Amino acid sequence: MASINKVAIVTGAGTGIGKSAALALLKDGYSVVLAGRRSEPLEQVAKESGAVNRVLCVPTDVADPKAVTDLFSKTKEKFGRLDLLFNNAGISAGGPIEDITFEQWKSVIDINLTGPFLCTQAAVRMMKSQDPMGGRIINNGSISAHAPRPNSAPYTSTKHAITGLTKSTSLDGRKYNIVCSQIDIGNAATELIAPRAKLGLPQADGSLAVEPLMDVDHVGEAIVHIASFPLETNVQFMTIMATKMPFVGRG
Repeated sequence: MASINKVAIVTGAGTGIGKSAALALLKDGYSVVLAGRRSEPLEQVAKESGAVNRVLCVPTDVADPKAVTDLFSKTKEKFGRLDLLFNNAGISAGGPIEDITFEQWKSVIDINLTGPFLCTQAAVRMMKSQDPMGGRIINNGSISAHAPRPNSAPYTSTKHAITGLTKSTSLDGRKYNIVCSQIDIGNAATELIAPRAKLGLPQADGSLAVEPLMDVDHVGEAIVHIASFPLETNVQFMTIMATKMPFVGRG
């Protein structure tokens, strides 16, 4: 366990990529604050980890400023500091751009962009005031931050915006020894994408195609790898994807 006495917050920690990252960080020795909208999945992850003494579950709506303040206050109260924030919580709303409602658009913006901004802001405030000063923030981007799927305007817009937030945070955090990375993930076999990938995912030419997947646990391992570097070193961007998924190249 290389990271004993280090503390991480993982948002969207109850399922999928967030769950994988939380379990990997706990295995590496971190104390981990599990944040998510529903308490039951968070408690299940805590039990599954076998390290409940190093887990704090905080049901959180990351789009709610008061809830985010409460999340970071409870983290400081329980563990005293914060070394790593993984901004992972996210949702999607698909469909032709002309049919997307304002409510759908706003919901995706609130969770996927406002949420990471609020959590980043709270993390910077905490990390700059602790001793030793500093910490690491990892944002969950997406392959969609580079190449969108059809009918994904709200989701793709937020993931491009996350790249801007990542770069700004990386720059503004320098004076506080705070580093910020982005991990762009393609076709991790989560509960959300695995069933759809087997039936066929939308392609640029309007067709559906079965796409290869990768083990979601490899994403958790990648998060631990990024977090393992000293703060003098930053993995600014990482792309981790199923090797043969349609991303590199045309079509």
